[in-house]
Amino acid sequence: MNGAGDVLVRASGLQVHFPVRSKGLRRRATGAVRAVDGVDLEIRRGETLGLVGESGCGKSTLGNALLRLVEPTGGTVEFDGADVTAMSRSALRSLRRRAVVVFQDPYASLDPRMTVGQTVAEPLQVHGLHRGAAARAARVAELLELVGLDPSVAARYPHEFSGGQRQRVGIARALAGEPDFVVCDEAIASLDVSVQAQVLNLLRSLQRRLGLTLLFVSHDLAAVRHLSDRIAVMYLGRVVEVASAPDLAAAPQHPYTQALLSAVPLPSPARERARERIVLTGDVPSASKVPSGCRFRTRCPRAFAPCPDVDPALQEVPSASPAGHVAACHLHGVVGVPEPADP
Repeated sequence: MNGAGDVLVRASGLQVHFPVRSKGLRRRATGAVRAVDGVDLEIRRGETLGLVGESGCGKSTLGNALLRLVEPTGGTVEFDGADVTAMSRSALRSLRRRAVVVFQDPYASLDPRMTVGQTVAEPLQVHGLHRGAAARAARVAELLELVGLDPSVAARYPHEFSGGQRQRVGIARALAGEPDFVVCDEAIASLDVSVQAQVLNLLRSLQRRLGLTLLFVSHDLAAVRHLSDRIAVMYLGRVVEVASAPDLAAAPQHPYTQALLSAVPLPSPARERARERIVLTGDVPSASKVPSGCRFRTRCPRAFAPCPDVDPALQEVPSASPAGHVAACHLHGVVGVPEPADP
């Protein structure tokens, strides 16, 4: 995996809140779903950052907000030093070439009326690249070969492919404009296990070969560990831990991360039988009624006095090694500000 460079993408206090409206004609706002609720995150140039958490924790919304595919409610996003949240339409058009997304469902994200060649060529036309039919056809053939498909499939339609092949087409389309940053939004979730491994290996190969910066969003911690340089763990709209992939696997510092790792099967049957699992009780709270203080406290097996009253901030864990391992947990010191309980 590529070494980390300078910061390419930075989120500061990022929020995405969706209004909850009353029934009836007036449809007044009665609350908000806090899908992303004050996220600070850095993605370094040339690295793969894994973003992991349970379904509904805000991972996909965060990925979309970084590209401004959904409008942030608050905070800022910087891409290569430019403020994405303040970009004009023309600046966003340029961003769409440099920062792209690979969606979860490869069939839904491909137009069934367009051939594979037309689909992959579309970004070239939009951004005015490789002008002329012959130049575009040559570039499409090159992209299809890059993702492991025969160029002859350019004349076929999406329904003629398997799920894994369709996802390869989606990846080829994403790479058409030679982007710097790719958000893979649950890009393997709808694929068979054997095909997942092939797509993961393809993404890792492309990241190394093209020097891409990847945000790999998934609820599958095993897949995230396989692909990522660093991992960010998200719970109920917040990032609660960030560390290198080996360090997170060896010494998770947040109780939620420990529970997620406990659910990943071990390859050794003997070790799997011998280890003690951490089973979380209760359901994930609603993002429209976030608990006061630490939002994980209602399910945390190690919650104690400060947890209901003080919201812990991400801080470096003194006992963790190497440096750079951060977690938002009172077990590592009470850091944060009191916030009022929801009425």
